[in-house]
Amino acid sequence: MRNSTGVILWVLIGSFGLLWVLSDVNFFEAMQAGPSSLGSVNGDKISNEEYQSRIQYYSNAYSQQTGNSMTPEMRAYYETQAWNELVNSRLLRQKMDDLGITVSDQEVLDMVYGENPAPVIRQNFTREDGTIDRAAVQQVLSSSEFSQQAVALEMQLREQRRQQKLNNYISAGLQVTEGEVEREFVKNNSTANVNYIRFPYSEVTEQQLEVSDAELREYYNKNRERYSRDESYRIQYVTFSKLPTASDTAQIVEDVRELITPFENSESDSLFLARQGSSNQYQNAFVSEDDIREEYTPVLDLEVGEVSDVILTSNQAAILKKTAEQGNEVKFQIMSYNIQALPSTIDEANEAAADFEFFASEESSFDEEAETRGLEVKEAFATKGNDFISGLGSSKQIMNFLETADEGDISNTLELSSDFVVLRVEEITPEGYRPFEEVKSQVETLVKVERRKELTVEKVENLLAQNQTLSALAESTDKEIRNEDNLRASATVLPGAGREPRVVGAIFALDEGETSGVIAGNSAAFVVELISKMEADLANLTPDQRQTIRQRLEQQKTQEFTSIWLEQLREAANIVDNRDRLLRQ
Repeated sequence: MRNSTGVILWVLIGSFGLLWVLSDVNFFEAMQAGPSSLGSVNGDKISNEEYQSRIQYYSNAYSQQTGNSMTPEMRAYYETQAWNELVNSRLLRQKMDDLGITVSDQEVLDMVYGENPAPVIRQNFTREDGTIDRAAVQQVLSSSEFSQQAVALEMQLREQRRQQKLNNYISAGLQVTEGEVEREFVKNNSTANVNYIRFPYSEVTEQQLEVSDAELREYYNKNRERYSRDESYRIQYVTFSKLPTASDTAQIVEDVRELITPFENSESDSLFLARQGSSNQYQNAFVSEDDIREEYTPVLDLEVGEVSDVILTSNQAAILKKTAEQGNEVKFQIMSYNIQALPSTIDEANEAAADFEFFASEESSFDEEAETRGLEVKEAFATKGNDFISGLGSSKQIMNFLETADEGDISNTLELSSDFVVLRVEEITPEGYRPFEEVKSQVETLVKVERRKELTVEKVENLLAQNQTLSALAESTDKEIRNEDNLRASATVLPGAGREPRVVGAIFALDEGETSGVIAGNSAAFVVELISKMEADLANLTPDQRQTIRQRLEQQKTQEFTSIWLEQLREAANIVDNRDRLLRQ
């Protein structure tokens, strides 16, 4: 030890020096602060300001459309949407850079001053007569007073033009041919008259189906992809109700009762209802006595100008005022408040949930804390990518938590429509294949379905070999011949038989008067006879129809391609998501 004293001393001096340097450059504060951005896409950072700005945009739009503030559940939905949009926009921008899609200054000028200005120019600089105010455009683009607006406008125009070029690039590879347009027209405008006999698979009895374990395992091994599973979660949860209590209901009833006299004395019922915030609006119309809803029939016993006592419906406390009557018709107004939890009740539930969350996370186990408070612990299951949670319904908030949680994690208090809820993650099952024993019963059902099809088709083929006309086949099997006129080639449903696109396709492949072989459909085996077929005449395809069909097919192709393309870009990208780490701080 004595011999090593010098070495130890120098190591200590060096360590203290290193700590001093790291402290001087705020290394430990930076480590504690966590990531500097909300996330990134292939190194292109996404800032929290940009993310919050987009969510605020959705919040403002939601409030304007509904008149209500955004609920926690809606905010969770828009958080996911905003993130996905920011990721996708960067992926597309990076792809445009890779493809060398740029916008020249001249193109921007053409979008401003050209014969066909960009929509944003038309929207902001159009005069009352519909012409573009070129002077106003020039003022914004050249004046130092509007320099920031001019920069923002130029960036917006460049991005729009780049996006348009990308769309053109995609569309160029997804051209719709004349043949596709004509086939679509023919499919949508061709009809057939057909007779058919249906042999349901369900007629095969259970006794006819013998399936061995080896056959089940063989089917499972050949179809393992059917039994792949996404990441799933087993959770425990407790709830704190936001529903109105008996005390809340009594208070609302009393609030409405206090309005009886003022309602009787009001000179303007419409103004009274508006000022009091009635759930029911003013109605200036007579109603037949026979058409009055049962809960409002007490109004018939009132004198004109009289107001009823409080009545309770399934969700309201209301008073009724008869304002006029003529013959067997009356006019009346409804002053009502919805039966809902009072703010104090909701605050108490929220505080109780937050209190439970704190002690369950810090001082005791989830189960122990629930038992201490007399709360029922319930279990639920959820699967990644599916917002529906058994027992709790659909919730983007819960899924956002689960997809970033570890086993044993306890959530913050989450506000659902009728409850506050606190969750604990009990078990996370990674994605993979479900074991054979777990899905054996499902495999057996599918194998038996296939066996039913095979036995039915084989039986009908033997019968058809002996009875080659539809009438002979019907007579020998005591089956009904069904008829369908004007069946469209574009149909997927065969009336009276259900969804049978394969059968419909086989019908239009027959010649008039021809009887098919056995067609294996979704729910039955079919034998069909084509009586007549009216194929669409391409001479009736007008230029306008041709253009409409082309545009529809191009739009379908573009949407399908873009969706798949974006998914492939996401899979190949390095996407870093720090939302959970940053937004929890």
